[in-house]
Amino acid sequence: MATVDLRDVRKTYAGNVEAVKGVSIAIADKALCVLVGPSGCGKSTLLRMIAGLETITDGTVAIDGKVVNTTGPAERDIAMVFQNYALYPHMKVYDNMAYGLRNRGTPRDEIDRRVREAAEKLELGALLDRRPRELSGGQRQRVAMGRAIVRNPKVFLFDEPLSNLDAKLRGQMRVEIKNLQRSLGVTSVYVTHDQLEAMTLADTLVVMNAGRVEQAGNPLDIYEKPASTFVASFIGAPPMNLLSLSQNGDGPALPDGAKLAAAPKGAATLGFRPEDAEATVANGAAHEGLSLPATVEGVEPVGAESFLYCAAGGGRIVVRVAGRATANPGDRLEVKAKPEKLHWFDREGRRVSSI
Repeated sequence: MATVDLRDVRKTYAGNVEAVKGVSIAIADKALCVLVGPSGCGKSTLLRMIAGLETITDGTVAIDGKVVNTTGPAERDIAMVFQNYALYPHMKVYDNMAYGLRNRGTPRDEIDRRVREAAEKLELGALLDRRPRELSGGQRQRVAMGRAIVRNPKVFLFDEPLSNLDAKLRGQMRVEIKNLQRSLGVTSVYVTHDQLEAMTLADTLVVMNAGRVEQAGNPLDIYEKPASTFVASFIGAPPMNLLSLSQNGDGPALPDGAKLAAAPKGAATLGFRPEDAEATVANGAAHEGLSLPATVEGVEPVGAESFLYCAAGGGRIVVRVAGRATANPGDRLEVKAKPEKLHWFDREGRRVSSI
């Protein structure tokens, strides 16, 4: 298969508008790399540069060790799956999947073998004679994936392929895409703005912000040790609670009578995950980590757990509790978190090491 290496890749549009600002990523053979970030962060532009659909202003893109900056899309041996499926409405499923192979002059019996093998993998065998308008959204997406699979490319590129599907279908297709990518063993780059999609699919997760890589690595490592307040607030649902610290004679502190473990030098923001805190009736008992007076503003039951939305520490926080919450709006609680569950960030929003 292939590796994909991006070295200081940049994209500048007319008017000196920088969409991608020096991105370097090394994607291992057979890995699934997910680019995630808000709209306008440069992730789709980066994907299109890998595909050859956008020119590269500076830097290099290499596929399987070969720099492809000036290589056309058709010669890069990649296959792309788009958000809108890009199927030919007048063609049957079989012909949509076979179209690219026919254009390349592949023998008819080879086309038939590849199409039917891909259709079997994707459970499309009974749909080969239908046209796209006769298919559901999930089936259309499978056809688009099948069209990519039959080409046996070195690299798969996915540009927000599930964004047009409903929540239930997205969940099913996430599992199917992950299993398919593993079984085929094809190096893949996947773009999404959905952090749940990113966390569940990625071997390597790349969080982008304003044209730059904010953090890259194993998804769970990023979740547990976000490199910045941006990553902390983007990865996780609900996101990490972030509270500004003030400075007094004893060091960083929170308002409202909060008790806080000693903060590392340079800390300006305190963070903790909703699931890493507990909310109890205030009892004034000593606590070694964080002890934060809170007023419940809203309760959101979601089945197996509930979310408490509270005013606390000069801001607003969320606490995740198991089962049905017994608290009600207006209740006064004490939110506690252990020292090892606290995260610290400096004035620029970058992670500060623990004491």
